[in-house]
Amino acid sequence: MDAIILRDLRVETLIGITQTVSIDLDIGLPGTTVFTSDKVSDTIDYEQVALKIKALAASGHYRLVETLAERIARLLLEEFDAPWAKISVAKIGILANAKFVGVTIERKR
Repeated sequence: MDAIILRDLRVETLIGITQTVSIDLDIGLPGTTVFTSDKVSDTIDYEQVALKIKALAASGHYRLVETLAERIARLLLEEFDAPWAKISVAKIGILANAKFVGVTIERKR
């Protein structure tokens, strides 16, 4: 499976308190045309993905990282036409003896 990957995208969000979360994404490519066309319009623009996720994270109060991960999945599948996506969202430094705590989900159209 062909995918765009983003690792350790850091955004501010309100999950209980305002905090920085780390997001990892594997986003399925909507087709193979990009490999011959060399055009951004034939793929998913990762800069736009990052901007939309930042806006989504800042737009509301989430009780769980699971909820934020699900909203990100919907964004990728619906607005960017990704055929599938794997999303990890982690709170950084939330436990004294753990680097991060989070969730990973996978969704398909």
